Amino acid sequence: MPGSFKTEGVVLRSIRFGEADRILHLYTSERGRVNAIAKGSRRPKSRFGGRLEPFFRLDLMLHEGRSDLCTVTGAATVDGYPDLRGDGLAIGAAARGCDAVLRLLDSAEPNRPAYNLLCRYLALLDRRAGDGSEAGLGPDGHAVGLAFRLKLALAAGFSPELGSCARCGEREGIVSFSGSAGGVVCGSCEAGGFPISPEAHRFMVAAIGNPIAELPEASDGALRQVDRAIGDTLAHHAHVNLRAVA
Repeated sequence: MPGSFKTEGVVLRSIRFGEADRILHLYTSERGRVNAIAKGSRRPKSRFGGRLEPFFRLDLMLHEGRSDLCTVTGAATVDGYPDLRGDGLAIGAAARGCDAVLRLLDSAEPNRPAYNLLCRYLALLDRRAGDGSEAGLGPDGHAVGLAFRLKLALAAGFSPELGSCARCGEREGIVSFSGSAGGVVCGSCEAGGFPISPEAHRFMVAAIGNPIAELPEASDGALRQVDRAIGDTLAHHAHVNLRAVA
């Protein structure tokens, strides 16, 4: 029903609109995906200041009327991730993460695991940027970005099958990955898949099961296989093509 409501949310995208407004794509803790307009937010003396930029985590007051867009009537910063904003690699990684959320989660239904994952990912990028760690495109940054996508796919209901062959259920002899089948496949069912190494398979299992900051080491070749596996799964089952991680 029309009316005002409060929620916490992350700004995924901010688009200039008209002479002084912004259109915001938000992912919120209680309302899922929300699109909103912030009227007058680009004026020099706007009460919103600069907090309606991408990656800000906010306490929001929104008004829902007859339009498809809610109206932002209040916003207070929960976390601005300031160190992230000063690091080009971290900004790129955060942008790709938010873009993945935009493409995979377009429902107004709340998905708290996905929201919490996004907040943890932004906080990790911010912390790494602050202490000088490789936040975005280096080998470890690449691994973290892929782990985020795997966990996001799980939260969105598109996690690949990794425990046994996605076609016949066999647990031994896993040699390939098939996006159309939705997971790893054994030697008898490998037609239509691509070879996946035990190292890449182990990384995917660990990435889903472990905290995002606790990942096993993996070679560049293994990570390329993981990247392809995620992309093929989402293309076949979510009909979504994500931007390259690196």
